[in-house]
Amino acid sequence: MYQELLRYPLGKGAEAFTTRRDSALPYPVIQGHQVHGDRIAVIDKPGLTRADLEGYDAFICKLPGVAIGVRTADCVPILLYDPVQRVVAAIHSGWKGTVLKIAQKTIGLMKCDFGCLPENLRAIIGPAIGPNSFQVGPEVVEKFKDAGFPMSQIWSFRGEGDGSPMSGGHHIDLYTANRWILEESGVRDIQVFDIDTFTDTSFFSARREGTACGRNINAIRLI
Repeated sequence: MYQELLRYPLGKGAEAFTTRRDSALPYPVIQGHQVHGDRIAVIDKPGLTRADLEGYDAFICKLPGVAIGVRTADCVPILLYDPVQRVVAAIHSGWKGTVLKIAQKTIGLMKCDFGCLPENLRAIIGPAIGPNSFQVGPEVVEKFKDAGFPMSQIWSFRGEGDGSPMSGGHHIDLYTANRWILEESGVRDIQVFDIDTFTDTSFFSARREGTACGRNINAIRLI
């Protein structure tokens, strides 16, 4: 039996969701072959394949009924909707994409190409690895520091730990890091669904299961 999709409240004009482990896609979703970079594709026709979208980690679309999406298994999915200009975007922001501020770059392209104003955007931050589970090395902490993130808000050091998985060491809060990027970009309407994919087994988690695991599909479309 299929699990229910996690659906997001965006208001009239758009719909968005994240699949769970056993969810079925209700319709085709255009997805790319993601590489943890900051390239953004504007989707201007239906039917594009992952091979067509090699190396892209974010997508923007103005075509009604055409769903775009990103694949995650701990990385942060960000879905954007502009009800004024009728534009949507889907962003894959793992820790590398977060350091590159791919969400900020996507918003900039939406403004440049479609006249979107950040204050009109509605943003969803979907399920991703939570701060208690995202233990990282000091080199990752330095990358966030060098990129100008507010470290007091997104970083913690938890000592030696108690021997349980992910206890102790350095931790990064990717939810807060991406919310900060959105706020710095001028977005006001931000909903954070802080469901930890590492601990919630209804979602795929690369850290829990290995990188060969399945992927959660985070999709949005104009209706």
